[in-house]
Amino acid sequence: MDDVLAGRVEKFRRRSGGDAFLRWVLPLLVQSTATYPLPAEEPPDKSGYTLFNPVPRELMRPMSLDRPDKTESPFTVDAGHFQLEMDLVNYAHDRESERGVQLTTDAFAIAPMNWKAGLANRVDFQVVAQTFNHLRIEDSAGQVESQSGFGDVLTRLKINLWGNDGGPTALAVMPYVVWPTSQNGLGAETVQGGIIVPFAADLPAGWGLGMMTEFDFGRAETATEVAASFVNTITVGRDIVGPLAGYVEFFSEVSTEADTPWIGTVDFGLTYAVSENLMFDVGINFGVTRSAPDFNPFLGLAYRF
Repeated sequence: MDDVLAGRVEKFRRRSGGDAFLRWVLPLLVQSTATYPLPAEEPPDKSGYTLFNPVPRELMRPMSLDRPDKTESPFTVDAGHFQLEMDLVNYAHDRESERGVQLTTDAFAIAPMNWKAGLANRVDFQVVAQTFNHLRIEDSAGQVESQSGFGDVLTRLKINLWGNDGGPTALAVMPYVVWPTSQNGLGAETVQGGIIVPFAADLPAGWGLGMMTEFDFGRAETATEVAASFVNTITVGRDIVGPLAGYVEFFSEVSTEADTPWIGTVDFGLTYAVSENLMFDVGINFGVTRSAPDFNPFLGLAYRF
C-alpha cells in the first residue's frame, strides 16, 4: 500500500509540472468569471493611478475574477484596490485501479485563497495560499492512508496587454512561481513556474468567450531534467437572470513526461453577484479521462475592497 500511496500522492502533485494535488484543487482559485464583462468603448485615462494613488470608485471597471472556472481572466484589479477570491470548501473524489489495487481517493481543501493587489492600471500582483489540504486514500481491502497540512504558495503577476478598459476582446500574460511550502508532501518538491496567457471576447446574444493557454515547468518525477505540461481551456457563459450567471467549460492538460496520461474535465458553474464588490459561486467539475478526478464540487466567494 505504501508504494501505491506514494504513486497516488505523486498523481495529486501534478500542478505546474510536478504538483497534481494543486491541479485538482487549486484551479478553483485561479479561475475567472464566465461572463467576462467588457467595459465601455471609451474608457477614461487611468494610467496615472498606482497602488498608492487608487482609482476613484466611480472610474473602476466591473469586478472580474480568476474563478470559478479554470480559465483565467485577462482583466486586472484596478490600481490601489484589493480583491480576495477563495473557496469556502473544495472536494475532489476519484475511484480507479492502480497496480491491480482498487483505490478510492478523497481530497479536501478548506479556505484556500487568492489575494490580489492592483499595482497599476494594467498590472496586479497575486498571492495564492492553500491554507489546509487533506488527502485520504482507501484501498479495496479497507486500508486507509491520509495526509493533511498547509499547501504551496504561488505568486503571480498579471499584465493586461489590451482590452482592460474597453473593446470586444482582451488579452493578458501572467507569469507565476510555485514556492514549495507544503507539508507532508502535498505540493511541489522544488520551485516551479510557468506562464499563463488568458483571452476573452464578446459573443452575440450576450454570451462571453474565454480561452487560455498555460505552460508549466518543473522537475520531472524520475529525473533531474525539466518537465513541462501544457494546459488549454475554453469556456462560454452568460447572464441567466438578474445577478445570476452561468458557464460551461472544457479543460485539458498534457504533460511531456513519459507514460503520463492527459487530464480532461468538463466543468459547470453558477455565479451570483450580491453587489458590485461581492460575488458567490458554486460549481462542479467532471473528469472525462481516467487521470482526472471523477467529480469535484466547490463553493466559493470573491470580495473587492
